[in-house]
Amino acid sequence: MLCLVQILRGPTHFDRLVGLNLMVANITAIIVVLGVYYNHLVYLDVALVYAILGFVSVIAISKYLTGRELHQ
Repeated sequence: MLCLVQILRGPTHFDRLVGLNLMVANITAIIVVLGVYYNHLVYLDVALVYAILGFVSVIAISKYLTGRELHQ
């Protein structure tokens, strides 16, 4: 829940990006814990794909924001 507050109230775009990255990490951890608890290995694969997509999206957004701030 605090990640959502950071995303909504972050003073800069980069603070919001850190909150988004933290939310992706928390959701990935929840998926892994549920996969281990219910003994479904498919959840672990889903968590891995979700983590990779979250990482790539954070990198893409940060590259976009860095380029945009340099041109202003």
